[in-house]
Amino acid sequence: MAELSPAAQAVWNAAARRYGIDGDLQDSIAAALRAAVDQVVPELDEPDWGACNEMHCDIELHTDHQRKRAALLAIATELES
Repeated sequence: MAELSPAAQAVWNAAARRYGIDGDLQDSIAAALRAAVDQVVPELDEPDWGACNEMHCDIELHTDHQRKRAALLAIATELES
């Protein structure tokens, strides 16, 4: 198994401790993580930023949401490779 980032290693270690898994299940763990991400941090449509006002669109909230989604998906991608 390739060296993992601290975040990916934490996911791997948690799964290994809980289920006693080996390297053959990395793709399954990544798929489960992707499914969880889609449920918890779903992909958002880009708002029409030109039509936004303070009450309607929160750029910081949207950006933070997308950043969290990307970080979690990066862990899944890392486990797959």
